[in-house]
This record gives sequence, structure tokens and C-alpha cells, in this order.
Amino acid sequence: MSATSLVVMGVSGAGKTTVARELAERLGWPMAEGDEFHPESNIAKMESGDPLTDDDRAPWLRSLRDWISERAADGQSTVVTCSALKRSYRDILGGAAARVRFVHLSGSREVIGGRIAARSGHFMPPSLLDSQFGDLEPLRPDEDGVTVDVAATPEQIVQTALNELELPA
Repeated sequence: MSATSLVVMGVSGAGKTTVARELAERLGWPMAEGDEFHPESNIAKMESGDPLTDDDRAPWLRSLRDWISERAADGQSTVVTCSALKRSYRDILGGAAARVRFVHLSGSREVIGGRIAARSGHFMPPSLLDSQFGDLEPLRPDEDGVTVDVAATPEQIVQTALNELELPA
């Protein structure tokens, strides 16, 4: 397995897209925005303030896993954004035909809540942040990845992740 996929994970508002874009640029790898893989029914549910269930997330996670595998089949490494809040979700992604590594963007409710309140044009309402923190299972020592505090600048977060994962960029 020569391809690697970095999954930039964390609750909504943690900065997944910003960090993933920078990682993809620094590494020269294509990036997929996980939110774009949600079916319309998931988006409608979140927009109405209803948290997704494991059953809602399963097809979404499988489609991300398959996107990673399709690129890996061509020897292409990738960067993907995905909340990947639970170990079981990360296990689905880890079933891809690539080495799947996680960059967990971790921060306090106050910091992340402030970011969500300040952004516009996203289907995820601030009211769902508590459910996301409730579902969040931090990376365990046996999982391939790193946890980085979102209090740092995006550039610092990216550099820390690259250093800790020993990835040249």
C-alpha cells in the first residue's frame, strides 16, 4: 500500500477545510471536502437542527472511503476532510485501499463555538455543536494519527501535523 490519505477530522468549526487545503497544497495531493459527499437527506436533516445518526452517516463514510480507494488504486495520496467523530467511523475510513492517517483538530467548545458563530453559508447550525462534542471519541493510541490544538494558527497546525506524521512537504 503506497498511497496515504490524511483525514483531517474534528467537530464542525474546528478548521478542517482550512487545514486540509494547506496540507494538500504543501504535499501536492488532491483534496476532497467531506461535506460534499453528504446525501441531500443528511444536509436537510442538519439544516433543520437534527443531529445525524450512525445510520445516516454510514453511506457518507463509505463514499469517502471509496473515493480514497479509487485514488489509491492509481497510486495517488489524498487529503480528506471528515468529522470522523467516532472510532467506528474512522474504522470505516480505515478500510480504504490506502494508509489512512488522521489529523484530529482539537479545541474547546468556547473556541470552536466562537468560530461557528462567526461563519456564514454553512449548513451546520451552531445548535448541533453540543451533539458533535457528545459523539466525539478522541484518537486512541493505537490509531494512526496526531491530535493538534486549534488554538495555533493554521500554518502552525499544518507544520505540527507534518512533523509529527513525518511527512515531507
